[in-house]
Amino acid sequence: MNIDWIEGAGTVATVAGAAILGYGLARIGATLLGELRNAIFARVAQTAIRSVALNVFQHLLKLDLSFHLSRQTGGLSRAIDRGTKGISFVLSSMIFHILPITLEIGMVCGILTYNYGLPFALVTIGTMAGYSVFTIKTTAWRTQFRKDANKADNTAATIAVDSLINYEAVKYFNNEPYQAKIYDNALKKYESASIKIASSLALLNSGQNIIFSSALTGIMFMAAHGVTSGTLSVGDLVLVNQLLFQLSVPLNFLGTVYRELRQSLLDMETLFNLQKVNVSIVDKPNAPPLLLSKGEIKFENVTFGYHPDRPILKNATFTIPGGQKCAVVGPSGSGKSTILRLLFRFYDIQQGRIFIDGQDIRDVSLEDLRQKIGVVPQDTPLFNDSIRHNIRYGRMDATDQEVQKAAERAKIDKLIKDLPDGYETRVGERGMMISGGEKQRLAVSRLILKNAPIMFFDEATSALDTHTEQLLMQNINSIVREQEHTSVFIAHRLRTILDSDKIIVLKGGNMAEEGTHGDLISKNGIYAGMWRAQETLELVEDEENALRKEEEDIKSKANL
Repeated sequence: MNIDWIEGAGTVATVAGAAILGYGLARIGATLLGELRNAIFARVAQTAIRSVALNVFQHLLKLDLSFHLSRQTGGLSRAIDRGTKGISFVLSSMIFHILPITLEIGMVCGILTYNYGLPFALVTIGTMAGYSVFTIKTTAWRTQFRKDANKADNTAATIAVDSLINYEAVKYFNNEPYQAKIYDNALKKYESASIKIASSLALLNSGQNIIFSSALTGIMFMAAHGVTSGTLSVGDLVLVNQLLFQLSVPLNFLGTVYRELRQSLLDMETLFNLQKVNVSIVDKPNAPPLLLSKGEIKFENVTFGYHPDRPILKNATFTIPGGQKCAVVGPSGSGKSTILRLLFRFYDIQQGRIFIDGQDIRDVSLEDLRQKIGVVPQDTPLFNDSIRHNIRYGRMDATDQEVQKAAERAKIDKLIKDLPDGYETRVGERGMMISGGEKQRLAVSRLILKNAPIMFFDEATSALDTHTEQLLMQNINSIVREQEHTSVFIAHRLRTILDSDKIIVLKGGNMAEEGTHGDLISKNGIYAGMWRAQETLELVEDEENALRKEEEDIKSKANL
């Protein structure tokens, strides 16, 4: 018989070459498809993360002031960050890991059952069951360590953010060691929890390995017995071994995925719990807009306290006339600033009613109500952005010319233009790079730009010198008079409210006196006492300033 060895060798080479080429193409294809899968999934995951993060952020902005006053910003931002990252892991785990691993385990069990009978399949299923139960129970036990670590992480982040935001206070009182100590204490708690997480992970991995190795040993004994009895071949023994090893990869990976999945779900739970916080200040269904005519504000038997057992306003009744300048004065803690917070509906009152032109503010649109009230707060909040942006925040669609005009009327335009970067000068974190008086004038600029029909000035000139205060008050008064705005001045310095159409004096959570400056002086009551005390103090200060100036003049002449 003649055999063409050359032709046979060529066929073998062709087959081998084709197999190698196919293997290479398969590897390339698998890699390309995997990367394509990641690219497609990235869009899905990031869209989901964006949607959830936006919803949580919008919900946080809707929550009432009491929530934000009791929250710690550093921990809150860290919880949002961890929660959004957890979303991506959960989505990728469900689609790319859990489903394929489940399919792979099912196929291995099917092959073992079909080729080698039920005992092999039962051992495999028992192994997976024991592995899964151990993994789930141990991971549930480890969850508390993760919660402790997250809590310590939030605390450390809060301390760090608070310390950096209040940098000046830390420096003023030389408390750098104290801040470092409490930060280190939080880090110690995080360190302790992290060590427990790592130690328990070692226990989990060891247990998983013991379960799988024991099952592998048992099933290899079964296969070896089959070989010795002649029911199985050596090739079957190798196949069973490889199938079980093939099963070890997804099982180990499944344990890791489950562990990380629990952690991600825990982080997401914190995130979604934020969305479950009820918004207490809400619109009534189909709430109409606020219809203004004069802008008269009326408090009728209003009782309110930040804590129910400590009321600030007690059955308070008074009226702020529309289109006029009204002042609210009184001792500290009498409820002056609370009036603004209630009118703006940062809080809802416990009893009574608040009206604007005869409309209960709880019956009208919340957005429209706040749009028609402008505020210069006692503590001016500024963004770490340019001066132009901080003024434009009063009305985001304002032009540069309108921004500049508002700054001119607030008596700060000249100062801004003298800065190297002008209106593009950044004010720093919470406006720390500018003075208190400049902050207040920026706040007044915002208010002027907003041009709301009802204006509140809560100690709006407390950080200004007397000359600048007088000029600014002249401008504010001209705006109020020209446009017939309802303006409410909450003030401690009584000289700034002498020309008010009405002065309301609060004491003990209720109105004690009302009238013009002259009326209240003639009554010789609470207001008159406050006036005499301030005049005496200011007279002493004026005399001290005059003496100081005289001494400086004498020294300067002596030096000459």
